[in-house]
Amino acid sequence: MRHEFLECGQIMRAHGISGAMVVNHFCDSYEVVAALKTVYLKSGSTYTPYKVEKVAPYKTNILLTLDGITTPEAVTSMRLSYLYAKREDILKGEDDYFIVDLIGLDVIDADTNEKYGTLGDVINQGAQDIYVIKREGKGDAYIPCVPVFVKEIKLDEAIYITPIEGMLD
Repeated sequence: MRHEFLECGQIMRAHGISGAMVVNHFCDSYEVVAALKTVYLKSGSTYTPYKVEKVAPYKTNILLTLDGITTPEAVTSMRLSYLYAKREDILKGEDDYFIVDLIGLDVIDADTNEKYGTLGDVINQGAQDIYVIKREGKGDAYIPCVPVFVKEIKLDEAIYITPIEGMLD
């Protein structure tokens, strides 16, 4: 099941006196967040929309101003809350995937169809993502998400890889 709302950031603290907030964004770039017109706060199972008024880069985070949030006290009451965006509102390329859609997929050898495990996590360390493969009865394996190793991703099926000798030992 694909989620309609995806986490796109976390409110860290107020900035200034007019209701601006520092947000640790979870998107690939500042531009992805800057393109959002509306973000949502979740309470229970309800998502409340907030119109985005301003977005600006701020160190490794972003500064965000939302319609109706006008004081630092209002931001402080929201501190550590997650911000969400509708899946269809998030800009992504044709060959891009949402991490939440990859987690739990089987990881299979592209040549032999041997199942190595399931994708447990994706770590972003800069140059490329690292896929964490959860293996039954063994420790986790780590595969750089580059075309030489990750051959194909089928969202409703599996991730197909071609590891080099010793990579999964």
